[in-house]
Amino acid sequence: MTTLQTTSPIAPLLLTDGYKLDHRRQYPAGTTRVYSNFTNRASRIPGVDRVVHFGLQAFCRRVLVEAFARFFAADEDVVAAEYRRVLDVYLGPNEIGTDHIRALHRRGCLPLRICAVPEGTRVPLRVPSFTIENTDPEFSWLVNYLETAISAAVWHPSTTATIADRYRRLLDARAAATGGPAAAVDFQAHDFSFRGQASLDAAAASGAAHLLSFRGSDSLTSLDWIDRYYPGDNGFVAASVPATEHSVMCAGGQEDEAQTYRRLLELYPRGIVSVVSDTWDLWRVITEILPGLREQIVGRDGKLVVRPDSGDPADILCGDRTAEPGTPAAKGVVRLLHELFGGTVNPAGFVELDPHIGAIYGDSITLARAEAICDRLAAAGYASTNVVFGIGSFTYQYVTRDTFSSAIKATWVEVGGQGRNLRKDPVTDNGTKRSATGRLAVASGPDGELTLIEQASAEQERASLLRPVWEDGKPVRTQSFADVRRVLAEGAADA
Repeated sequence: MTTLQTTSPIAPLLLTDGYKLDHRRQYPAGTTRVYSNFTNRASRIPGVDRVVHFGLQAFCRRVLVEAFARFFAADEDVVAAEYRRVLDVYLGPNEIGTDHIRALHRRGCLPLRICAVPEGTRVPLRVPSFTIENTDPEFSWLVNYLETAISAAVWHPSTTATIADRYRRLLDARAAATGGPAAAVDFQAHDFSFRGQASLDAAAASGAAHLLSFRGSDSLTSLDWIDRYYPGDNGFVAASVPATEHSVMCAGGQEDEAQTYRRLLELYPRGIVSVVSDTWDLWRVITEILPGLREQIVGRDGKLVVRPDSGDPADILCGDRTAEPGTPAAKGVVRLLHELFGGTVNPAGFVELDPHIGAIYGDSITLARAEAICDRLAAAGYASTNVVFGIGSFTYQYVTRDTFSSAIKATWVEVGGQGRNLRKDPVTDNGTKRSATGRLAVASGPDGELTLIEQASAEQERASLLRPVWEDGKPVRTQSFADVRRVLAEGAADA
């Protein structure tokens, strides 16, 4: 949403689809209220039937406060003239007018009410995460005018948070099954996705969503995003370690690769240091270079992490079953490191590598590949926590709004003082796009499962888990990042 970076006072008014500009006049005469909801309607990820709600508070602060502050602070005539100029260029002669824009400017705030479940909640498919409606009858057009921006701001962090949660539950389960330390899972999935995201904004929001489930990240921009939009006593949010890239290794030269390793170990005499190890020959590094540095490595107060990032991740880490038996490629990184540095058998009967050595793989990791690697490590007798996964844009950017069929739809309007229940129900659809109808409430059943109540009564709405978070230009209920993490963690037992 690059328009937010401009100084134009009408920039936030352009955060919509062009076809929405004249919906104000298209609604039936006498329309005074529009009520819409955001729902994830289906899943394209096998086994995922709940979506973590995340990102709405950031949208409210960033767009409804920060972006619209320029609009309300500007002179009304300037705002109207600029809006007319843009629309005359975009549509030809502006028949839409500017009276409604002037009226909104004089109103001094966005007359909206947003009700939502707490962020961090795993919301079942077809149950709304939040609703939005106007509080002033003059501005019913504003509700779905903002649909585009809200959808764009919320679907991606919610999708990332859901996938990260899936990684977390997978890695927790595998650590428990193989006796790996539970605390290690906090850092077992490390966010490498920044450079592959669609924009700087997407990287910050998606990186924050990853950090709901993990503590390891190289998306440094997410820390500022969290401080700005989820402030509070957030405690320890994220960390990373010194690490090389291929330019560092290449600059040292292939002939002097062993000296580069030695120099790095001297540069970082303690703590974790990660070294990309397949700039040329991964197997030579492990079988020739590391043996010559073994005493220096085990003598450090810390861990050297070997990082390959080329080839099939499962075969590189666990051994290529098509390679000649006994070769480094057939053994794989984890077994080779075990043979060189040793390890211990934990109470569950699985090997944990010597704490001075480890491995991370950060290229093209997916949930399926992470699961396959954990399973193959266990089959070979190794704890899953011997490896760390770098989770990149192949996971967090290879998604769309259709991953969970995320959409905002109107389900109720008021026309001439009378409420009307709305339902979209295309005869040509398979049922996915069939919307809810009426005013909505979300209730928690005896088993803790969230359910949707359609055509909710006033009493059901008052008892709903959809509670006001924003009203008439001000936040009603806010959450710190730590609180969102807590909601997600406490819901784990119900997942």
